[in-house]
Amino acid sequence: MIFVCVGTKRFQFNRLLEEIDRLVSGGKITEEVFAQIGQSDYLPKGYDYERFMSIDDFKEYQKKADIIISHGGTGALIGALKLGKQVIAVPRLEKYGEHIDDHQIQISSVLAEEGYLRYVTDMDKLIEEIRYLQSNPIAKQYNRPSYIMEIIEDFINRN
Repeated sequence: MIFVCVGTKRFQFNRLLEEIDRLVSGGKITEEVFAQIGQSDYLPKGYDYERFMSIDDFKEYQKKADIIISHGGTGALIGALKLGKQVIAVPRLEKYGEHIDDHQIQISSVLAEEGYLRYVTDMDKLIEEIRYLQSNPIAKQYNRPSYIMEIIEDFINRN
């Protein structure tokens, strides 16, 4: 199963959802696909989706997935990697109105360079990356500790 997640922020990610639909309708993706589509205007035709999901449902789909195709947000990527999933990051791009800047490219490219995931910015390359991961799964596991709670607690204690 392929789980697609685009986040819940105010930005659409129609470009990714439309490409997944094109690949499903063209028979290039034959496995089950489920997407969390957030604020996107585009409604998938060839696969099931929910706009927003509870944390429990989201985690359940992550666990069931063989491949997770995710926007390039740090939390979504790290969460999927910590589950040991095969991840394709598709950074949101400013030029398509998907975000205010291109910071998701930086996050995705660093994680890809370190060998944790694959990433694409050109939708024409998405099926190649899906097929690559299906035949060459990434073995490197992300197991770096998270310091976010310590950072938040430190911030609260100083203010």
